Amino acid sequence: MEPSPTREELKAISARVDQLIALCQRLAEENRSLRQTQEAMVGERANLLAKNEQARSRVEAMIARLKSLEQNP
Repeated sequence: MEPSPTREELKAISARVDQLIALCQRLAEENRSLRQTQEAMVGERANLLAKNEQARSRVEAMIARLKSLEQNP
């Protein structure tokens, strides 16, 4: 049979548990923040991809018009 923990051991365990709770809370907040940042970046990426597609379409249209002008002087 193991001896019961002393008052000092219980205090140390309690302090460690408090530290772990604080760490879990900090990590949960950091995780929340990182998820928000990721969502914002995904949205920004989608916006940039759409703008890139629009620009590509405009450039292709300009190239087609220029080729048309070359063929019909």
